[in-house]
Amino acid sequence: MSIQTLTQTQVTEIVAEAQAAARQAAQDHIRQHGEDWYCGFAWVNIYQVKGNTRLGKMLKAAGVKQDYTKAFQIWNPSGHNTQSMSVKEAGADAAAQVFTRHGFVAYAGSRAD
Repeated sequence: MSIQTLTQTQVTEIVAEAQAAARQAAQDHIRQHGEDWYCGFAWVNIYQVKGNTRLGKMLKAAGVKQDYTKAFQIWNPSGHNTQSMSVKEAGADAAAQVFTRHGFVAYAGSRAD
């Protein structure tokens, strides 16, 4: 299925699936490695979707915002309140994998605090 033929319900479900995968990955990372001392941020960017398109409007309706580059972005998709950058990166990687599996061009990003 092409991402261009997705319905609003499907887009909303994909966003929820990505966030759930991110939460699980963050929890798994903490169980396996603990929370390291390295503080930072992580996010997932979704590229090649313009904001004024049908798909862009559906992403916005699902709560995904555009950043200054016009990429769609979910900041800290795991929602975990840790400062540990590796935990947040695990979540962002998992979210990006979900979007990619559904046909989006998505990459995780991070930076140290």
